[in-house]
Amino acid sequence: MNVYGTSQIRNVVLLGHGGAGKTTVAEALALITGVTKRMGKIADGNTISDYDKEEIKRQFSISTSLIPLEYNGESGPIKINLLDTPGYFDFVGEVEEAISVADAAIIVVNCKAGIEVGTEKAWEICEKYRLPRLFFVTNMDDDHASYRELVLKLETRFGRKIAPFQLPIRENEKFVGFVNVVKMAGRRFTTLSNYEECPIPDYVEKNLGIAREALMEAVAETSEEYMERYFSGEEFTQEEISTALRSHVIEGNIVPVMLGSGINCQGFSVLLQAIDKYFPSPDKYECIGVDVSTGERFTAKYNDDVSLSARVFKTIVDPFIGKYSLMKICTGTLKPDSTIYNVNKESEEKVGKIYVLRGKEQIEVPELKAGDIGAVSKLNVTQTGDTIALRSAPIVYHKPEISTPYTYMAYRAANKGEDDKVSSALAKMMEEDLTLRVVNDAENRQSLLYGIGDQQLEVAASKLLNRYKVEIVLDKPKFAFRETLRKKVKVQGRHKKQSGGHGQYGDVWMEFEPSGDLETPYVFEEKIFGGSVPKNYFPAVEKGLQECVQKGPLAGYPVVGLKATLVDGSYHPVDSSEMAFKMATILAFKKGFMDAGPVLLEPIASLKVTVPDKFTGDVMGDLNRRRGRVLGMNPDHHGKQIIEADIPMSELYGYNTDLRSMTGGIGVYEYEFSRYEQAPGDIQKKEVEARAAQKEDA
Repeated sequence: MNVYGTSQIRNVVLLGHGGAGKTTVAEALALITGVTKRMGKIADGNTISDYDKEEIKRQFSISTSLIPLEYNGESGPIKINLLDTPGYFDFVGEVEEAISVADAAIIVVNCKAGIEVGTEKAWEICEKYRLPRLFFVTNMDDDHASYRELVLKLETRFGRKIAPFQLPIRENEKFVGFVNVVKMAGRRFTTLSNYEECPIPDYVEKNLGIAREALMEAVAETSEEYMERYFSGEEFTQEEISTALRSHVIEGNIVPVMLGSGINCQGFSVLLQAIDKYFPSPDKYECIGVDVSTGERFTAKYNDDVSLSARVFKTIVDPFIGKYSLMKICTGTLKPDSTIYNVNKESEEKVGKIYVLRGKEQIEVPELKAGDIGAVSKLNVTQTGDTIALRSAPIVYHKPEISTPYTYMAYRAANKGEDDKVSSALAKMMEEDLTLRVVNDAENRQSLLYGIGDQQLEVAASKLLNRYKVEIVLDKPKFAFRETLRKKVKVQGRHKKQSGGHGQYGDVWMEFEPSGDLETPYVFEEKIFGGSVPKNYFPAVEKGLQECVQKGPLAGYPVVGLKATLVDGSYHPVDSSEMAFKMATILAFKKGFMDAGPVLLEPIASLKVTVPDKFTGDVMGDLNRRRGRVLGMNPDHHGKQIIEADIPMSELYGYNTDLRSMTGGIGVYEYEFSRYEQAPGDIQKKEVEARAAQKEDA
């Protein structure tokens, strides 16, 4: 593959709902540009981007794939780095990594399905990152697909920015060509995406007039001179129209709508022309970071004439082909066999060969210039989000913003003795996917696997088995309850043992009561008068308490909010010992705690759910069913409401799936642990019985 300069590069991300046809669009573009000789099909498992076994098995994208294409445009050859992203929300981390290096986006919409949740999410993410974008409408070969209806819906949903650059031509209920609104010319498909000029059909004239007028208005808004010419009825030249539209598209003021058929590979030559003509090259942007040597903000244009800096946006760890760090070069040129400096890890690494990845294929290249995307293999310390630079000019770029995972399940190795293998395999998978997280919950003796949703956790378990030959079992997690007491009691604990020689004797009278502080396990005081218990045994009494509060007598959960006061006791000058007083304290605790109205406390989370206005009633009703307390509702100023509530952690299990089904996949939530509250009687009874049954089984 040739080396391309910054101005010749287009970094384009494919976004859209799952099943909208992103991978098919990528295949069609690969065919048109000569990367492949025949189009792969998802059903056959032979596409360039969905090459992983899991993707072939499930027939949808799980990871972002890079497909570099070479295209001879109007102004010369360009390289398009196409990033094909997953459409399913569980794999949003992959989308966020791709977005962080893209300079423009194609939002793929299935004409028959219309605007789906994934379409809206794609728009939102483009708005957030201020990415130029266009809509590419697929499935135009379906006779039941109404392009005019879809464009109206796009205009209603996303506003006046929407501008159809093409209108379909149909003959005998078949999609045979399109009208180019910018050039006011008819196009009839010949073979694949090739086309020839044809007359504009009469039935298109009305819609063409409306679309053309909207485009001319946009062109007129570019300058006062153009506005005057527009109002005086003067026509713009083709070059003036193209230049004005390009600046509008780059600024995000116009979002073109184009059309085609992925299956029949129609409409992609024009899509390539649009990428070349309307999408910006990286040199239109600045890379922003921090200069480590001064601590000041650093900004630079994408420029290959200065010292090297790059950021790693994705890591691929494959047991067969090894580890690849995918990076976007920000400044300078990356060359093979050079030494680079990882600014985040303050460590030098050796670069061997440099590659561009095309699906699973590695293509060696002589160098990568600023703005380009490529890969380096076998870097030891470098991870996703790290910045590569020169030691003499250390720059740190911002890491990709990755969603926080809130869905989790307990997991264990299916086969004994494979715990280390599972840990090692999961570590490799977490290097690849930053939305996977492992937490060791020592208190409940369980390991937890966190992800964006249940589907992602299921895919992770399947990958462990297929890739790394280790099997895990996913289960409902145990929740960290606590035990406390409600009443004040005074009890005696006496430990007396005689077995020849020295015996054991310890005797304590203790008061147990609520301390009022549920953050602290216990508070210990002594009010001994007259030396009934010598001072040197006080630490032993406290040691006994320390042991007891780790596992309460009610259900074996840690005890909190306990105040224990040593008020009296007795000792034996020969038989008393620290051990005896510790045992006496344990006996007093077990008896006293069960007499003091013991209760279970359950963990409560502060929850925020963001949903469109129309779903607030359903979501609030569901939260009430889950024993949640809705505290309030605030608008987020984007047509959505943020519902705030307190809810027991145990009731959040499975919430991700339920929220998606209630809101058609558009609702999102986040939570954090807040405090402990007394569990209702039925919950306490169920939990105590379950723990008792576990003990019996053990």
